[in-house]
Amino acid sequence: MNKQTLLKILSSGAGSAALVLRIPVGVILAAHGAQKLFGWFGGYGLAGTGQWMASIGLEPGYLMAFLAGSAEFFGGLALIAGLLTRPAALVSAFTMLVAIFTVHFNNGLFMSNNGYEFGLALFAATLALTIQGGGQLSMDNWLSKKLAK
Repeated sequence: MNKQTLLKILSSGAGSAALVLRIPVGVILAAHGAQKLFGWFGGYGLAGTGQWMASIGLEPGYLMAFLAGSAEFFGGLALIAGLLTRPAALVSAFTMLVAIFTVHFNNGLFMSNNGYEFGLALFAATLALTIQGGGQLSMDNWLSKKLAK
């Protein structure tokens, strides 16, 4: 990857408000990923999540659980730090789309019916971060300044 491409990925015209979006979204994603990967916070870990994913047709279930859990956990940590914000947010947005259409869409909008409203909110937030980047208060901003010199 050349320097110009990396600068485009890292640089952001977004102000400090991106931090206000990155932190809570990153915490939520990391916690959900930790449920899938490690069984933390009442989750089922890779084995349990993998069995469930296989049962709804996402095969191979263990691999799908690993991919979704990793996207959420590591993507969430990256968003919190503001490190590689655009790629982390893009992978997280894609993960939310998969969750919406494979698990929640047929249940309607509302969470009370296991609907897609929470997934849609996370999709919108991660899509916004994909577009705007990490903002002023991010590792990306610091790195882009160092690379530009």
